[in-house]
Amino acid sequence: MRRFIAVIIPLVVALAGPAKAAEVTSFLLENGLDVVVLEDHRAPAVVHMMWYRVGSADEPRGVSGIAHYLEHLMFKATDELESGEFSATVARNGGSDNAFTSYDYTAYFQRVASDRLELMMRMEASRMDGLALVEEDIATERDVVIEERNQRTENDPGALFGEQRRAAQFLSHPYGIPIIGWKHEAEALTLKDAVSFYEQHYGPNNAILIVAGDVEPDEVRRLAEQYYGVIPPNPNVKPRNRVTEPPQLAERRLSYADPRIGQAYVVRTYLAPERDAGAQEEAAALTLLAELLGGSSTTSFFADKLQFETQVAIYSAAFYSGLSLDDTTFGLVVVPSEGVSLAEAEAAMDQAVADFLEAGVNMEDLERIRVQIRASEIYEQDNLSSLARTYGAGLTSGLTIEDIQAWPQILADVTAEDIMAAAEKIFERRNAVTGWLMTEGSEELMQ
Repeated sequence: MRRFIAVIIPLVVALAGPAKAAEVTSFLLENGLDVVVLEDHRAPAVVHMMWYRVGSADEPRGVSGIAHYLEHLMFKATDELESGEFSATVARNGGSDNAFTSYDYTAYFQRVASDRLELMMRMEASRMDGLALVEEDIATERDVVIEERNQRTENDPGALFGEQRRAAQFLSHPYGIPIIGWKHEAEALTLKDAVSFYEQHYGPNNAILIVAGDVEPDEVRRLAEQYYGVIPPNPNVKPRNRVTEPPQLAERRLSYADPRIGQAYVVRTYLAPERDAGAQEEAAALTLLAELLGGSSTTSFFADKLQFETQVAIYSAAFYSGLSLDDTTFGLVVVPSEGVSLAEAEAAMDQAVADFLEAGVNMEDLERIRVQIRASEIYEQDNLSSLARTYGAGLTSGLTIEDIQAWPQILADVTAEDIMAAAEKIFERRNAVTGWLMTEGSEELMQ
């Protein structure tokens, strides 16, 4: 069941804002690099993160997966480092490093002792404009990426189903293309593709440096000027130019059968607004709506109606990920109990939504969720990586530092009326994609 949840629900629904224990300082270098310092001296450690305002949704058509592929290649040789030397040096200094790619950003990070910050900056700067790719790296790392796709997607029918649902949700917008890329396109990526993408998007004027931990802002500025400030801005960097998704006029439905499926389920996603700079209130209401409807497998409205009262489901959830540069989705999922068909499960889900719209917000449940949010804020104060990621993901998704800091209060100010208004607006079937996942040959589940 935990594995199932990980497949269906987005990685994180960020309820809490940044930890208030950290002092926040920001400045801009002359070459366009944004720098944010999150000062926290409680432990002699630092998290150094370089975020680029480019993700898979910024890829040219026909080379899907190039953003993630380039992320892998960034650990190869530079004009100063040998292939693999970056990570080996971090490990030798007692630290850890990694990277990740999303639709709207790509980020590289290291966690080390605070006296190793200068070393991290020197190495990170060397790959910002000095990546030295060769054909041998391309072939080897492409095989690694394809194997990653095989393990995470091709061998997981739930992941394959998720790709198809997302492609149905976004007909024109690149959010409908997998981050790791369609397999046939990822297999054909070339050295030219990687170099072109690197030259178009990497540079200080398309990046945000986040440094969190036992550091002094003045020292961070000095080091940033020394190592990053000397890199000229990349003249190829252009403002993001995303296509607009056409209005959805009819519900889209799909079913997917696979003999490897162990548990059938129904999932529906609706197009939904994201958190916008200076206007996060609707996203906050949707965040709380998802928690009230299906944020808990024991105390949510769905759990009460579908799992305990009618017992038509063994699991139910609602999910919303508002941190996105463009429109996102709000989702519902129901796993039917034994003997309950997918049609019956979907009907029960629809009835539960109707019941919620009629009953309104339970204020005791809302207050319980507010307490949980506050607890999340407190816990985050002790996690430098989480704190740095909150700022990095927010800033590369179009928010400002002020927006990120205001988010906890905006959540706290959401009223029951705000939540119900968001619910009335979001549950529009014309904006929905409904999917059934089932075992091959189990057509009776559809009846």
